[in-house]
Amino acid sequence: MSIIQNLNSTHIDVLKEIGNIGAGHSATALSKLLNKKIDMKVPNVKLVTFDEMMDMAGGPDNVVASVFLRIEGDAPGSMFFVLPLSQASRFIHQMTGENTFSFEKPPYSEIGISALQELGNILSGSYLSSLSDFTNLNLYPTVPALSIDMVGAILGYGLIELSHVSDFAIVIDTIITEEEDGNSEDVKGHFFLLPDPDSFEIIFKSLGVMLDESNG
Repeated sequence: MSIIQNLNSTHIDVLKEIGNIGAGHSATALSKLLNKKIDMKVPNVKLVTFDEMMDMAGGPDNVVASVFLRIEGDAPGSMFFVLPLSQASRFIHQMTGENTFSFEKPPYSEIGISALQELGNILSGSYLSSLSDFTNLNLYPTVPALSIDMVGAILGYGLIELSHVSDFAIVIDTIITEEEDGNSEDVKGHFFLLPDPDSFEIIFKSLGVMLDESNG
């Protein structure tokens, strides 16, 4: 697909900058929610194939916690936030103080599930608002859906239609650090941003970065 082949380091740098601004917004919102200092960083942004995306999340059979939503508006797409179960449990402990919460077996406590959905809301909303600010595009998320399932089942849901026309996703690594009493604990997750095929061009065109085949 020519558009994907013409993405270069400049495009990735732009996406990373947007990711860092979104992370800053997210950290502020989470700090208010938890009433403690939260730091967020985006150490890496890259373009990967769907197979590589599965591998990054631990392989198709790995069970993870995921928040999925559709992006609607001027540049439609899909977004997943994926956390290993151990990281998701740790975050829920931090958010709720409910240290007995576990994903070992359902049913899961409603307060824990709500906390994870709230995390997905904050992260996706912050990222989309920074993308909207940068691009002047009208982008808004649908209500997030939470899944505890195998990576292949979760990601497959968002890839079925997209795989007919594309096989790439943007991965935004995310590290959430809670700073308390001089100790810091990191929660590491992945954002998978899957713009619909036409949306790649819309996003970069609005950023003034051309996807020109002659200088790819």
